[in-house]
Amino acid sequence: MSSWIEAAATWLVDNNLQIPLFVFLIALVFAEGAAFLGLVLPGETALITGGVLAYEGVWPIWLFVLVSIVAAVTGDSVGFYIGHRYGDRIKSTQLGRFVGEKRWRLAQHIFDRYHWGAIFFGRAQGLLRALIPALAAMNKVKYRVFIRWNALGATIFAGGVAVLGYVFAGSLNQLEEFLKYWAIGFFALIIITVLILKRKLEHLLED
Repeated sequence: MSSWIEAAATWLVDNNLQIPLFVFLIALVFAEGAAFLGLVLPGETALITGGVLAYEGVWPIWLFVLVSIVAAVTGDSVGFYIGHRYGDRIKSTQLGRFVGEKRWRLAQHIFDRYHWGAIFFGRAQGLLRALIPALAAMNKVKYRVFIRWNALGATIFAGGVAVLGYVFAGSLNQLEEFLKYWAIGFFALIIITVLILKRKLEHLLED
């Protein structure tokens, strides 16, 4: 658990500021996709903290899970809007030129064929949670398709992590180790999958 979040949560609870703490944790979950916070701080930290505090009776677990799912979906929707609104500008920036036209085309083919998997499983890892919503919009995925798979992913992964925090409140170190290695292993699996897809789709990029 990030030490500053733990310290902030402890101070707020000690000072009977449960509502501001609840809002703070939910804001972190929201900001993962909306403000790309997942690039630097995976939302698992906030979700685990909320689950542990629910175990300690600070608030009901069902309430925290429900609001967390709504916050995750809403934040990703904002990220989707940013990709939709500013995607073409991003591609024309120095960063977009660095990525390169070929990689942008590869991303388009991946989303054309496997958009549901990218959106759903993108909820399972912090870096992907930060990027997938904007990338989905930039690659012309319809919002109704995006929201369907994103909501399912948020329900399973965001809700699931909060429940894990609640269930394993007495063994947080083991839970955090598991989630850390899960994130690393899952990201490695995604990289391998993308490389395999890249080889299959490369001939399309040369047409």
